[in-house]
Amino acid sequence: MKVFVAGATGAIGAQLVPQLAAAGHDVIAMTRSPAKTDALRALGARPVVADALDPDGVARAVAETEPGVIVHQLTALKGEPGLREMRNPDRLGAMTNRLRTEGIDHLLAAGRAVGVRRFIAQSIVAIGTYARTGGPVKTEQDPLDLDLPAKGRSGADAIRYLEDAVTGIDWAEGIVLRYGAFYGPGTGVSDDPEALLTKAIRRRRLPIIGGGGGIWSWVHIEDAASATVAAVDNGGPGIYNVVDDEPAPVREWLPFLAEELGAKQPMRVPRFVVRLLAGEAAVLQMTEVRGGSNAKAKRVLGWQPRWSSWRVGFAKGLGE
Repeated sequence: MKVFVAGATGAIGAQLVPQLAAAGHDVIAMTRSPAKTDALRALGARPVVADALDPDGVARAVAETEPGVIVHQLTALKGEPGLREMRNPDRLGAMTNRLRTEGIDHLLAAGRAVGVRRFIAQSIVAIGTYARTGGPVKTEQDPLDLDLPAKGRSGADAIRYLEDAVTGIDWAEGIVLRYGAFYGPGTGVSDDPEALLTKAIRRRRLPIIGGGGGIWSWVHIEDAASATVAAVDNGGPGIYNVVDDEPAPVREWLPFLAEELGAKQPMRVPRFVVRLLAGEAAVLQMTEVRGGSNAKAKRVLGWQPRWSSWRVGFAKGLGE
């Protein structure tokens, strides 16, 4: 199968491209930087250069390669945001929001023009995904979170735009993968001392807020890639949670991760203090967000995570 990967140089792309190649697929990897083409070749892909926000460039890249499957893995989440930046998540995520709206439109139009049979796109399990009511762990059929603070709503709106656009197509099989929080090589949680969350935890800048009741679903970056490979060939259209087997509250996973990183235990901070410093969205992510069940992805995609729990992954998989 010819598989066109947009976002091939990101953390998941670096895992996905070689896994697709190892599975026997002909991988076309899109990058906007000519300087990254040699690295993509080394991973086993045929690089093409195009800007995801340039509709003509995207259309040309897809038309010239004629893939059977397109995979959208486009984000622009880099750098270490401070508390001031976190107070305005709409500004922080502005480029990623464009990639999830304009970028998805360009890829869908290009895919339709060449008759791709399957279109796979990246989504997330986080604030704005599942309603913060009822039980702690949700399935793909559970309602979305429609009660969000004004600041931060644009990110959730962009995700919903992407999900509706992909699952609504009638000319191909549209698949949305709702990934959990990434950890492992190239992510914010790894053995790299400069990784975003690793650095924050070691500096005690990621506290347990309130009771720390927010339920996070984690997934090792290697497992996120393997689920994406599974989705190329298996299952039908729809939405799938790609997470590990153990959704857990912040008050459990954060102290465990700090210990594995050799850091001091996280501070505990009242909700109102963080609300003043970082905004309501940050508070909700750490206190009220709901996790996701991976039962559907296992059953329908035939996927099995190597790192079934963040407990094992944080202890042994941060560098693998």
